[in-house]
Amino acid sequence: MYDDIEEFLQAQNNLMPIKYSFSEIKKMTEGFRERLGEGGFGTIFKGTLRSGRLVAVKMLSQSKANGQDFIIEVATIGSRHVNIVQLIGICVHGSKRAFIYEFMPYGSLNKHIFSSEGNILGNIQNYEKTYDIALGVAREIEYLHQGCDMQILHFDIKPHNILLDENLKPKVSDFGLAKLYPVEDSIVPLTRARGTFGYMAPEMLYKNIGDVSYKADVYNFGMLLMEMVSRRKNLNASTEHLSQIYFPTWIYDQFHDGKHIEIQDATEDERKIYKKMLIVALWCIQLKPSDRPSINKVVKMLEGDVECLQVPLKPFQPSLKTEIKGDRDNSNQASSSIQLVE
Repeated sequence: MYDDIEEFLQAQNNLMPIKYSFSEIKKMTEGFRERLGEGGFGTIFKGTLRSGRLVAVKMLSQSKANGQDFIIEVATIGSRHVNIVQLIGICVHGSKRAFIYEFMPYGSLNKHIFSSEGNILGNIQNYEKTYDIALGVAREIEYLHQGCDMQILHFDIKPHNILLDENLKPKVSDFGLAKLYPVEDSIVPLTRARGTFGYMAPEMLYKNIGDVSYKADVYNFGMLLMEMVSRRKNLNASTEHLSQIYFPTWIYDQFHDGKHIEIQDATEDERKIYKKMLIVALWCIQLKPSDRPSINKVVKMLEGDVECLQVPLKPFQPSLKTEIKGDRDNSNQASSSIQLVE
């Protein structure tokens, strides 16, 4: 495994990540003093380079990551795209592996759309800013699918993995589940499901729905977009109204019944942006992959006029019995500012 990693790094002169020793990693993080976050593939710590530049250091979990995962993440993040978190350096020391990323001062989108404390989404309560972030993420996925020599499927687009820089520009992070495929491959072979429940495309679990493809990332994006607009989890068992537990279905029913969804203190332009993002999200989370648009079509839909969009079929509703308990345990989320009017 480690020979494969070393051979790969020596061959990738164009990526030029700085190689750090494990002792240097410990020094820049002050002995892993300040934890920024934790995920399924490692723990992220705040660090400082000798130049004074702040960085984020992700120590990979030995039980989760392997050599191939490491190689894919270096190859992906090393592409230097404007909406990918910049990879500054790496550490390969025996079984210990780490990534050193640029530091994103506003952290993940997750804490800003679900928390009412200390978030900067007072700025993003302006739906034009929400729209800018959503469009930036969509363009990044488009780049991953079509802008590289190899097709990069992320498989884990969610609020936790969208980071915001000092200008509130989004950058996609955490490519631990990503896979590389030839651009011409429309169907990809997977031996197991990849992703996070609540965002994972249904074909990952139910093979009779359709084949796994780049449409899985489109589904992820649709679920992300729905949560960005609503400021709540798509599946929220603590809501007062039973019909609103699964938010995408509730939104579809409002459109289907001819009802208008109003936003408090919103301008007419913001209402149009809001409606457009909801309709695009509904298209992205269609049950069958064949019914979802490609990501470049999603970008065009977001850039176009809401009057040109039609409401799609009713989206897939998950089994609530297995997911409600976990959602109740995380019910301290910011309430949505949506009102229903006849």
